[in-house]
Amino acid sequence: MWQLYIIRCRDDSLYTGVTNDLARRWREHAAEGAACAKYLRGKGPFALVYTCAVGGRSEALRVERRVKALSKEGKERLVSGKTALADLV
Repeated sequence: MWQLYIIRCRDDSLYTGVTNDLARRWREHAAEGAACAKYLRGKGPFALVYTCAVGGRSEALRVERRVKALSKEGKERLVSGKTALADLV
């Protein structure tokens, strides 16, 4: 099962990603090493602010693309629960 996740950075920006192992991916991001997303390097500490199971890999990538296309305000609505992920896909 793949998951969509959103991380809030120290500068209040939001990073969106997908993974099939959230605990491993979180450790990679938190370590800010070679396996960390380039966008996140130097922007810690991080807070995991949203997760949602999204099915298989292709579905996860499709959902990730739609969420990444949202404005910051749109992502904030998703994180706060004012918008459901189902409304976006």
